[in-house]
Amino acid sequence: MNQLQLFLPCAAGVEDYLLPEVQRITGLGLDDVQKQRGGVAVRASWRDAMRLNLHSRLAQRVLVQLSYTPYRNEQDVYRAASEVAWEIWFTPRQSIKVEVTAQHSPLTSLNFAALKVKDAVCDRFRAKAGGVRPDVNTQWPDIRIYAHLTTDACTLYIDTSGEPLFKRGWREDKGDAPLKETLAAAMIAASGWADALAESTQKGEPPLALYDPCCGSGTIAIEAAQIACNIAPGLLRQFAFEKMLPFQDHVWIAIKNTANNAIATGTCKVFGSDVAHRMVDFAERNAQRAGVSGCVEFRGGDALQRMPPCDAPGVMLLNPPYGERIAVAGVAGDQAQGRFGAREVAQTGDGGEFFSQLASHWKNNFSSWRAWVLTPDLKLPGKMRLKESRKVPLWNGPIECRLFRFDMVKGSARDKTN
Repeated sequence: MNQLQLFLPCAAGVEDYLLPEVQRITGLGLDDVQKQRGGVAVRASWRDAMRLNLHSRLAQRVLVQLSYTPYRNEQDVYRAASEVAWEIWFTPRQSIKVEVTAQHSPLTSLNFAALKVKDAVCDRFRAKAGGVRPDVNTQWPDIRIYAHLTTDACTLYIDTSGEPLFKRGWREDKGDAPLKETLAAAMIAASGWADALAESTQKGEPPLALYDPCCGSGTIAIEAAQIACNIAPGLLRQFAFEKMLPFQDHVWIAIKNTANNAIATGTCKVFGSDVAHRMVDFAERNAQRAGVSGCVEFRGGDALQRMPPCDAPGVMLLNPPYGERIAVAGVAGDQAQGRFGAREVAQTGDGGEFFSQLASHWKNNFSSWRAWVLTPDLKLPGKMRLKESRKVPLWNGPIECRLFRFDMVKGSARDKTN
C-alpha cells in the first residue's frame, strides 16, 4: 500500500487550487502530483490517502485507481472488473454500491455497465469465498466502487471517503440553497485570503479580516476560521477507509492526534452577518460544532446597512442571493416574507437594484476593502456599476459561475454620474 495511484476529483475550476493543497498535505512534488481535468492525480501511500481525506478542503473524494483497461463493450467492462483483487480491500460481509460516469462512451446504458461491474465483483467473491458475495446497498453502502468510461478506456476506483468530503460534520443547521463547504473553501483559496493570513502571521502583523455580509448558515466564515485555526476539516466525521482491510486503527489515531496537536487558537478576524436572525443563530451553532466559535463573530443586519466589522480594511467574500433566492423582504429581523426567510431588499426580479445599492454602500463605507462575489450572473459588474479587477471561473454544482473581484474606491466618477 505504499505505491497507490490516487485521484481526487474536484469541481471544475478548482484544479489549480487543489494541486498545491495536495502537495502541502503530502509533501510530494510535481513528479508525483499532477493536475488533470476535473481533479488531481497522486502517486502516494495508503497513509497519504488517509491524510488527504482528513485535511483536504477542496477535493470531493479520495479515490484509489485499481485498473485502467481498454474496452469496446459491456463484456470488456465485466472482464476488467473481474480481474481486480477486490478481496484485498474488503470482505463479502460488506455492502457495495457501483456508480458509473462516462465521457463519450460508446455504451448505450450506463446502468447496464454498472450492473456488469457489480456482477464481476460478486462473481469474483463467490469464486474465492465459497459462494459468499457482498450485498448491494444503494443508500448507505460500506464500499463505493466507481467506473469511469471514456471513448475506449475503463478506469475502476474504490472510494476511500464514503460520504463526499464537503460533509464536514458540523453543519447541522442550514437554510435553503446552502453553499457547499468545498466551494466555500475554493472561494477562499481563489481570493488569496489564506495566503495573506499566513504571510501576516509570519511577519507578526495583524491578521487580514474576512467578512461575509450575506453569510446564511455561516459556511464561508466558518471555513475561513477553521483555516486560520489550522483545524483539519475532516476531524468530526468518519470515512469509508475505516471499514477497509488495509485500515490500521493505531495509524489513524496517530494521524488524528497530529492534526489535533496542530490546532492553533490564533487571533484571526472573521465576521459574518445576515438579515435573517434565524440564519445568524444557525451560523453560531454551526461555528460552535466546528470549534471556531471563539474566533468568528456573527451578527444580524441588512447587507445594505451593515458597516465594516473592524477598523482596518479586509476582504469581503460572499455568495449573495440572486434570482429566486432574493425575496422582496424588509430589513433585518423581518421574517414574515420571503421564500428563504428575510433577505436583502430587491426591487427588480434579477436583483439589479439591490446590487447597484450594495455597490454604492460598499464604495461609501468600505473604502480600500476587496470584495469577492460568486454569482452565475456574468453581467453582475454592470448591474453593480463596478469594473472587476479579476474574475475566476468556478462551478456551483452544474451552475457555471464567476468569482468577481472588486476593489473598493470611495465615490468613483462613474458612481457620481449615475
